[in-house]
Amino acid sequence: MSARVQVSQLDPEIAAKLKRTPDGLVCAVTQQRGTGEVLMVAWMDDEALHRTLTSGRATYWSRSRQEYWVKGESSGHTQAVHEVRLDCDGDALLVVVDQEGAACHTGTRTCFDTEVLLGAPVG
Repeated sequence: MSARVQVSQLDPEIAAKLKRTPDGLVCAVTQQRGTGEVLMVAWMDDEALHRTLTSGRATYWSRSRQEYWVKGESSGHTQAVHEVRLDCDGDALLVVVDQEGAACHTGTRTCFDTEVLLGAPVG
């Protein structure tokens, strides 16, 4: 397990715009470039965002494993990052990617294709 970085190299101007949860995280919604398909939701701290912005590879903080993970590092289902946007409140990120393979840990294209609570069925 990798320890969480306490002092990040994230640009201070960007860091100042973030509104984090009490445990220092920001929600990251991942979307397919071109189609707008929502693929998944994960969490980033300042260091994960810094790594994403500087590497072009989506990097997240796993709350369950308590470690950083680069999407696709073990599965091969990578996310090439094309854009990262901050919402108007500073408490959520939109990560626009080219997804290679499944985005969901269950092996499906998106994490939002199993249960429809309101509206037309997915598919």
